[in-house]
Amino acid sequence: MKKNIKMITFDLDDTFWDNMPTITRAEIVTRKWVEKKVGKVEWGNFDDFLNLREELIKEDQSIKWDISKLRKEIFRKKLNHITPIKLRDDIVENAFDIFINKRHEIELFDGVKDALKLLSQNYILGVLTNGNADIFKFDIGKYFKFSISSLEAEDSKPNRAHFDKAAKYIEDIKFNEMLHIGDHQINDIFGAYNLGINTLWFNNTNQKWSQDFQKPEEFSSWKELPKIIENKYER
Repeated sequence: MKKNIKMITFDLDDTFWDNMPTITRAEIVTRKWVEKKVGKVEWGNFDDFLNLREELIKEDQSIKWDISKLRKEIFRKKLNHITPIKLRDDIVENAFDIFINKRHEIELFDGVKDALKLLSQNYILGVLTNGNADIFKFDIGKYFKFSISSLEAEDSKPNRAHFDKAAKYIEDIKFNEMLHIGDHQINDIFGAYNLGINTLWFNNTNQKWSQDFQKPEEFSSWKELPKIIENKYER
């Protein structure tokens, strides 16, 4: 007998859109604006970013799950030489505003909007993200009942906080009546699988499955998704 799914939750970055070019563009525009204000800044490479992140987390544990705060604190550290402090803080806030606005300039994968429109007619749809993109800033936001970020969960996937909060949107829903869809083998698929939530793996980059639990059904095109769900879960 086919399962009866009442709710579908989705990851955002690299599930609805390609995240790397989005973040790269946002970084470039923001850094250019900052350097126009203060001159050359030593931004460092990705390893420097990771090291600084760990340093900041030691000072403030909430940075583990507050991505926006992390971004601001990195700007603040990089601009530590700017005085007075109020000027530095104003530049940090303005830089973050520029970054977050550019971060929301995305290009959806083909078929995302049509799939969500169709699925929203039969299921409660929600977003579970570790990032700081706001689904309700996009036109597709109208198809969603809720969105839970790491900031709201005060935790990050694959831990269970996002999934527990999602389950509260339908009274008495069981985890096996939920379906989670995402691209990340650990944060999305393992996080949901570990709780008994159904999963579908979005794999448009031809990744190999590298986990020691059973690979879920995968799809590479959003145009395929409604039919997959119909065949697999609808009675």
